[in-house]
Amino acid sequence: MSQYSAGQRDDRFGRLFPELAPAYTRPEILEAIGAIDGPMDGKSQADRTDSVAVGQVFFGQFVDHDITLDASTTFDSVVDNPGEIANVRTPTLDLDCIYGLGPEAQPYLFNQDRVDGNPGPFAGVKLLTGADNPGQAGMPDNDLLRAPNGRAIIGDPRNDENRIISQIQLAIIRFHNLVAQTIHDEEGLTGHSLYEEARRVTTWHYQWAVVHDFLVAMCGLPVVERILGCGRKVYCGSVPFIPVEFSVAAYRFGHSMIPMKIQTQKGGGKFELFGTTLGSGFDPLNDADAVVDWHELLFTPENRQVERALKLDTKLAGDLLELPFIDPRAPAREKSLATRNLLRGNTFLLPAGEKIAEAVGCPQAQIEKVLNKVAQVNGDLGRDGIPLWLYLLAEAEVIGRAESNGSDNEGEGLGPVGATIVAEVIIGLLELDDHSFLGANRNWSPRDEWNTLGKLVTAAQP
Repeated sequence: MSQYSAGQRDDRFGRLFPELAPAYTRPEILEAIGAIDGPMDGKSQADRTDSVAVGQVFFGQFVDHDITLDASTTFDSVVDNPGEIANVRTPTLDLDCIYGLGPEAQPYLFNQDRVDGNPGPFAGVKLLTGADNPGQAGMPDNDLLRAPNGRAIIGDPRNDENRIISQIQLAIIRFHNLVAQTIHDEEGLTGHSLYEEARRVTTWHYQWAVVHDFLVAMCGLPVVERILGCGRKVYCGSVPFIPVEFSVAAYRFGHSMIPMKIQTQKGGGKFELFGTTLGSGFDPLNDADAVVDWHELLFTPENRQVERALKLDTKLAGDLLELPFIDPRAPAREKSLATRNLLRGNTFLLPAGEKIAEAVGCPQAQIEKVLNKVAQVNGDLGRDGIPLWLYLLAEAEVIGRAESNGSDNEGEGLGPVGATIVAEVIIGLLELDDHSFLGANRNWSPRDEWNTLGKLVTAAQP
């Protein structure tokens, strides 16, 4: 069982396994692993999962932006004590990326309508979108609220870095507004009381979707049920914080599941993730093809033929190994997302993947199976000191997600170590937050019409 410092702060990063020694791999080996045409280059592979909707991967990015932001570290430094690194976001799943600092501190995010000279029932309650700003450039009815320079006026600017993540932001803003309208109609609440209740209901439904939809898809139902039913074993303590084993390695698993092209509308074409249609972030929406129909990317009651995520394995789509938004004059190591992830392991002094596997109680035969796969990726790594991120991808490929029938499903989700870290941290963040549904009311259940991620993001979709 991991124990971390009693002095841990919720606005700082920390460690899950401070007792384990850090691993180190020579940078040239890491660069070779993550290079174009290297062992992790999946090029334009189309090997998809059977059960994970591609929208879940981007929802995972949204969750990441809700709980973590390291704005200070670089590849050219060593992070010995992550407790000195500020987490710019609150570590709890409180949707501060949606609500910002709230209607008093950031009133420009919210409706300010007046009726007969007095604040209307939704003043300081409903969030603004582009539809509330008809003079906005582009297609405001399907876009975020934007300033004259085109930048989105939202709680976290990262949620406008590509069209799909900006459309998630918009969908959850619309959901909050629907919740506010529903509560007003049913209970008659207005003003600040309505805002607080609408935010609570919206946030709790989002948190429910994270646990019962996202974590089940990525980590497996048996893992989620074990943690909820029997407690956490590695994420222990009384302060919610983001461990570097999670933020620098385990939670980057989704990079393996992102396809190069995505179909966002029924009967529509597939578009490059970093192309002009979906990749043009930080600008007004100008292309109707970039409007996401969430029935196409998530499982919903419409039962569409939903696009699946790529298999979770040791391959990444080719575009991710030569990121087009990085200065072409930059070194190759800076343009490869795989190399960047691997180098971060050195920077943050992460323990080796096999050492963490031993610490969480994985049998040696299971560890050997993963090490054999890692050796196929790059024999220069040896069998000691495997970078954690690479270990977890290999584990997902050769072991995979735990299923309710007792089997493991290769490539469908995280293996035992990755699933334990990701699920325990996220569930722990909720359990340690006395404002979340797991921290405030463990007998709460969502409304039937909003009880899945697919229902939530399509509830207010035009």
